[in-house]
Amino acid sequence: TKEAIFAAKKYLFYSIAGASMALFGIFFLNTYTSSLTFNAGGTLHMVTQNGNETMLLPAVGFLLLGFGTKAGLFPMHAWLPTAHPVAPAPASAVLSGVITKAGVLGILRVVFYITGPNILRGTWVQHTFLVLTLVTVFMGSMLAYKEQEMKKRFAYSTVSQLSYILFGIALLTENGLTGSLLHIIFHSLIKNALFVVAGIIIYKTGKKKVKELVGIGKQMPFVIGCFLFAALALVGIPPTSGFISKWFLAIGALDAKLLVFSILGPVVLLLSALLTAGYLLPIALHGFLPGEEENREVGLQNDGQKKPSETVQEVLKSNTSKWREPICMYVPLGILVVGAVLLGMFPTWLLEQIQTIITGLF
Repeated sequence: TKEAIFAAKKYLFYSIAGASMALFGIFFLNTYTSSLTFNAGGTLHMVTQNGNETMLLPAVGFLLLGFGTKAGLFPMHAWLPTAHPVAPAPASAVLSGVITKAGVLGILRVVFYITGPNILRGTWVQHTFLVLTLVTVFMGSMLAYKEQEMKKRFAYSTVSQLSYILFGIALLTENGLTGSLLHIIFHSLIKNALFVVAGIIIYKTGKKKVKELVGIGKQMPFVIGCFLFAALALVGIPPTSGFISKWFLAIGALDAKLLVFSILGPVVLLLSALLTAGYLLPIALHGFLPGEEENREVGLQNDGQKKPSETVQEVLKSNTSKWREPICMYVPLGILVVGAVLLGMFPTWLLEQIQTIITGLF
């Protein structure tokens, strides 16, 4: 389609720009170290003692922005909400939930395995990185709140949630990094589930707009029920997984003792959580509990020959088999949602593994 070709060209442009910035940083750093091997704690400690910090910091900044392009970091984020909605739903799920984490991995490697946190702590690079992450968190949530196309709304949500992860990395604290690593896993489960829900709805009904989903919960109770639990997890309602990761991010911000950012960070995260509730929960609410006016609208949407006075229940009587999803659609959705909830209720094992990973990085 024209939209898909345009999205591909747009991503190609942003990808080349981001890769060029990252490659510039790699070339520059390679002249100041004998190896770019990823070593815990960083490989450039000796360089800073030789008075080369002024030259190193811009190179690291280019690396962060270059890899940040893949992770949808402002101002290199615009490709993501354009590309994801035009891809097939299974591809959108993998792109949003998993593939975008490649950019996060690149930034993790740069910060904790090449430069080391001590080089960046308190510098203009850290402060600029923090500003960009918080701007992206708030901007992505606002755009998702205003967006009416379902998959594009989820794509803007991905922009925001990925910067939760980047914010935790930028704090350069153990709790902040713990929150980031947790959110990598939790966001993957949750966002994959949301895009699978979108795919099922589009496959069975052809509906792509949020306003068209009134009463959809009575047609697809299992699917919208799973959507509700995934939405609660993304908002961060206890005891779901999203609460655990966001709690560590907030604690990490306080641990950083960065004055403005230690206060502004948790505030922005809270505002973003409220906006997340605003753009996700009404879908489930109106899906299960449409008003009388909405009932009549659903009757017209599903069958133009029905009388305006007919309700959702009356429409469903003649469309029972129409809304049944194949069982193969239930299984992956159920696994993703159960994982998103249970990992929040029983996070101990996962926390122990993450603590093992970050040992030695600080």
